[in-house]
Amino acid sequence: MAASAVVDTGFLVALLSRADAHHRWAATLAPRLPPPWMTCEPVLSEAFHLLGSVGTGPLTSLLRRGALIPPYRFADDMDAVLKLLQKYADVPISLADACLVRMTETLNDPMLLTTDTDFRIYRRHGRQVIPCILPR
Repeated sequence: MAASAVVDTGFLVALLSRADAHHRWAATLAPRLPPPWMTCEPVLSEAFHLLGSVGTGPLTSLLRRGALIPPYRFADDMDAVLKLLQKYADVPISLADACLVRMTETLNDPMLLTTDTDFRIYRRHGRQVIPCILPR
């Protein structure tokens, strides 16, 4: 499978919340793409917010164990992300999504795990489909 597993908010919420509609999908997929999973800080912000107090412990645990790492720095790549925000403003695209698109452009053999079907619309390097796994 992919060399670089990148995770979106939807995957993290689904994995860590049994109440999420996609929990079974995420729990089945997680062992197939073993950690460390990469993400960005805007995704972490969204995930902590959506999971609330129930998910704080498990999400913190993933980070402390190094199973989830946020190597991408928006400040180092701001112009490219801002261009994506402008390009997809009508979709719309969030800061987290734009950072993830940019991450897929900078990583070797990326695979994005997400529940967000907008990633079927976004393109990396202008025209390339973003390799991603979504629930069926």
